[in-house]
Amino acid sequence: MSSSVAHRPFDLGAALLRARAASWKLAECNRSALLQQVADALLNAAQEILEANASDVEGARAAGVRDALIDRLALSRDRLAAMAAAVRQIAELPDPLGRVLDGWQHPNGMSIRQITVPFGVVGVVYESRPNVTVDAFALTFKAGSAAVLRGSADALASNRALVRAMRAALPSELRDALQLIDDPDRARVSELLSARGAVDLVIPRGGAGLIEHVVSHAKVPVIETGVGNCHLYVHEDADPALALALLIDGKVRRPGVCNALESLLLHRGLAAAWLPHAAGALAEHGVTLHGCEATLALLQGREGVVAASEEDYATEYLGPHLAVRLVDGLDEALAHIRRFGSQHSEAIATASQQVARRFQTEVDAAAVYVNASTRFTDGFEFGFGAELGISTQKLHARGPMGLRALVTSKYLIEGDGQVRG
Repeated sequence: MSSSVAHRPFDLGAALLRARAASWKLAECNRSALLQQVADALLNAAQEILEANASDVEGARAAGVRDALIDRLALSRDRLAAMAAAVRQIAELPDPLGRVLDGWQHPNGMSIRQITVPFGVVGVVYESRPNVTVDAFALTFKAGSAAVLRGSADALASNRALVRAMRAALPSELRDALQLIDDPDRARVSELLSARGAVDLVIPRGGAGLIEHVVSHAKVPVIETGVGNCHLYVHEDADPALALALLIDGKVRRPGVCNALESLLLHRGLAAAWLPHAAGALAEHGVTLHGCEATLALLQGREGVVAASEEDYATEYLGPHLAVRLVDGLDEALAHIRRFGSQHSEAIATASQQVARRFQTEVDAAAVYVNASTRFTDGFEFGFGAELGISTQKLHARGPMGLRALVTSKYLIEGDGQVRG
C-alpha cells in the first residue's frame, strides 16, 4: 500500500476477497520466519513511521485531544522497538495450529480428533493506538488468518506507514493477508460489520462507545472486549507501603489504558492513617479524587478532592481521576465491585490468605489480583507476545486475547467404511 494510492476510493469488498484468497496460503507457510522479517522491517522504516506519527500527534493536539489519549497515539523509537520485540516474541511462540485438543475412538472403530484451525479472515476495529496495528497483524498472522484492520482517523498516517512497512516484508503472494481499511469514513466500519461470509470474526478494541457500536450493529461474530473500570480494595490488614505502591502504579503510570485503576475501595479501619498519605502521593501526580462523604471528611480542605456521584463510580476515566469509597469490609467491597465493575481486572491488598481467596473466588472478572497491580493484565506480560484486547465476555475467550483466542477448531474423523444405518 503506497501513499500514491492512499486516497483512491476504498473498495472494502475487493479487499476482503483478497484477504480471503491470501488466508488459504497461511497455514503452510513459515509464519514465524516471516514475522521476524516484519520486525526487521518496522525498525528499518523507523524514520518514516515516526514522521507519520508526528503528523498524527500534531493533528490530535490541534483538535484538542486529551493528553492521556495523545500518549496512546504517540510513538517513539523506544515504543517502536518494543513493538518489534513483541512481534519477535509472537514469532517464537509455538504454532497454535494443528494442536490436538481432544481425541477418542468411537465404539464403531472410527477415530475422532479435535484440532485447532484458523478463523480465516479476522477484522479488528480499534482507536488511536498504533501499536494495535502491529499486534493485531502479528497475532492474527501467526494464528494463520488474514487481518483486516480499521484504526481511528487520528492515527491514519501512522497506520499507513506501519502497514506499508509490514506488507513490504511479506512475499507478494501473502501481502493481501494484511489489509488496512484506508478510509476514515465510518461507513466502512458498518460495511465491515455487515460482511457475513467475507469476515469470520470481528474484534473491537477501544472505548465503551466503539465497543457498544460494534456489538450492537455487527452481523458477523464478535469477541467483545470491555472497558476497564478496575478497582483496588485495600483491606484493613494490608501493608500500607505495598497498598500505596499498587495504587500509584495502577493509577498514574499510564492512566489512559484499560488496565489502569479507576476506583479505590478502602477499609474504614485503615482510612485515617493511610488515606491522607495516599491522597498526597496522588496529588503529586495531578490526580483528582472523587470521594464519598467519609473520604471528603478525612481530606477536608485539600485541593483536588471533590464529591463523588454514582456516575463517578461507574466511569472509566482514562485520565488523572480516581473514585474513592470507604467500606466497612470485604462484603461491602465485593458488593460495590459487583455493581460497578466491568469484569476486567480487580485487585486486593491484604495480608490475609482467607480474605484473598474469598476475593478471588467471588469477584467476577477476567483477571483477579492479590497484592499485585492490575497493570499486568496484558498479553505481553502474560507471555502471549501481545494481545488483541482484553475480553470481558465469557464465551470462547476471556482476559488478554493471545494466540489461543485466535484459533477455532474442527473435528477430523477417520474410519474404514463405517455407516450409520
